[in-house]
Amino acid sequence: MATHLDLEEQEQLDAVKHFWKRYGNVIVGVLIVVLAGASAWNGWNWWQRDQAAKAGAMFDELERAAQARDADKAGRIFGDLKDRYGRTSFAQQGGLLNARVQVEAGQTDAAKSALTWVGTNAAETEYQTIARLRLAGLFLDEKQYDDALKQLDSATAAGFEGLVEDRRGDALLALGKTDEAKAAYKKAWLAMNPKIEYRRLIEAKLTSMGAPPEAAVSPDVANAASSGASK
Repeated sequence: MATHLDLEEQEQLDAVKHFWKRYGNVIVGVLIVVLAGASAWNGWNWWQRDQAAKAGAMFDELERAAQARDADKAGRIFGDLKDRYGRTSFAQQGGLLNARVQVEAGQTDAAKSALTWVGTNAAETEYQTIARLRLAGLFLDEKQYDDALKQLDSATAAGFEGLVEDRRGDALLALGKTDEAKAAYKKAWLAMNPKIEYRRLIEAKLTSMGAPPEAAVSPDVANAASSGASK
């Protein structure tokens, strides 16, 4: 004779069977999706770590070539680095390092190519801006001032405003656009951290153009100018 407990257990078992029959396929499907997603996520993380490790090893080779000032070898390594692991930060750093080596070796075109790649393909705007600043510097050296300005227009990373405007002032001054150059230098001076020594160079540029920043004018000079104006 079945007890009350037996009947209750049987009722619960029937309920579980009914639930599983109705929703079992859905549950299994969801579990498969979740497990597949977890597997894919773990696989993606592993792939990224693997790519970073291989890119890091290649960057070490590039650093050794740079220390040896072997521009040809550095160029080859960077070419492989950007082709194989172009999405890693090592490729972006490698482009900047390779460009420096090429400039030191007098291979300006190769340096421009590396910097152009970083400025166009780097994932972080900071790397893009550094590359464009250096590229603008090369164009300035070659008196290609309009090309320099184009690079600076695309150098937009936060925190680099002072350097960008200072270099813009150099290009504008070289083009004979004195007033625009003064405006750029003033923006650079205002954007630059007062604790950074480079700010003094910008101040000197403005002073030499007869437009020293107001904060840079000493009280004695300001008083003398005021007295002279009142006479």
